[in-house]
Amino acid sequence: MYEDGGYLAHNPTWHTENSAWKAQQVAKILVKNKLSPSTIHEVGCGAGEVLLSLLQLFPTARGTGFDVSPQAIALCRSKTTDRASFELGDLLQMHTRAELLLVIDVIEHVEDYIGFSRALSDRAEYVVFHIPLDLSAQALLRGYTFSKARKEIGHLHYFTKDTALDTVRDAGYDVIDWAYTYTQSESPGRSLRVRLADIPRRLTRLFAEDLAIRALGGCSVVVLCRKSAPAPR
Repeated sequence: MYEDGGYLAHNPTWHTENSAWKAQQVAKILVKNKLSPSTIHEVGCGAGEVLLSLLQLFPTARGTGFDVSPQAIALCRSKTTDRASFELGDLLQMHTRAELLLVIDVIEHVEDYIGFSRALSDRAEYVVFHIPLDLSAQALLRGYTFSKARKEIGHLHYFTKDTALDTVRDAGYDVIDWAYTYTQSESPGRSLRVRLADIPRRLTRLFAEDLAIRALGGCSVVVLCRKSAPAPR
């Protein structure tokens, strides 16, 4: 669906309305850990707005976005600057490396998500994953249509916080830091219905954050990591 235009047909904005917010979540965890990358690559960059927004927050950095979708790269071409470029193709087939690699809302779309994540570990010193936490008690009880999400937004895998972090570790990374990102509470462009539905989430999180997210959802997780060192012989 990414190479034949199907994804763009179902998602004509390519979710750019949330891009600046996602970049802010990445910047927060980098600044918290005193990291200021000089080179940034993004795999599955879509329309390129996350990368461009992050470069505004790190004004000395240079970045390149990669995507297998011709439609995505067509959207990016007019946004090329002296600090930002975009390439059509599979990053894993290219000989390139950066200080920081962004994997933002990508692995849930990839069939072999652990093998894919493991292969990316050699492409940067640090990697930031952003992973939606689609699995919650509320999503299951209210009959959330996972099959519809599969067809329209291409989600093949669904995570909780624990399975997301376990996936990163199983792919050969050491987790340096992680944080919840409150997708339904903070991201722009939310409808009145979504804002009203978020009220019990906000209230419950004040008392039991993990329990609230497992029960009511509405969050993603941002994970800062690096490739695990080889085990001593």
